[in-house]
Amino acid sequence: MLFYFGYRTFTEKPDQMIEKYGIQRVHHRILFFIARVQGITVNDLLSILEVSKQALNVPLRQLYEKNLITMVQADYDKRYKQLYLTDKGKQLESELSQVQREQMKTIFKSLGGNHQEAWSDVMNVLAKSRPGQQHFNKQIEEHRN
Repeated sequence: MLFYFGYRTFTEKPDQMIEKYGIQRVHHRILFFIARVQGITVNDLLSILEVSKQALNVPLRQLYEKNLITMVQADYDKRYKQLYLTDKGKQLESELSQVQREQMKTIFKSLGGNHQEAWSDVMNVLAKSRPGQQHFNKQIEEHRN
């Protein structure tokens, strides 16, 4: 129960912000991951989000039509589309993520102690079994090299 209400509070402001763009939380998630792995392929994004191609198709097209992302054929293989945020997309994603970072920063500061570390530990345990998390870690590592 607490997790549900905490999540609702965590997503409330960004949801209000994206409403102005005529997009939803799924679009926010897509922007979030493209921002962290610029040039991610559609297939890799599918794996990270753990969704079907059909579930991703419409939101991706909408982000493209709103000039928030670009899709480029990969140089290494023309069958793959790589995704990038446009300047407008970078601005929006940054604003959305900043709101949430500030929210968490305020909470951890008010609690003091090692609450942030404990929260990170809990989130890591919850996330580690997810195939999407494992794929994301792989993508981050590949983009560092």
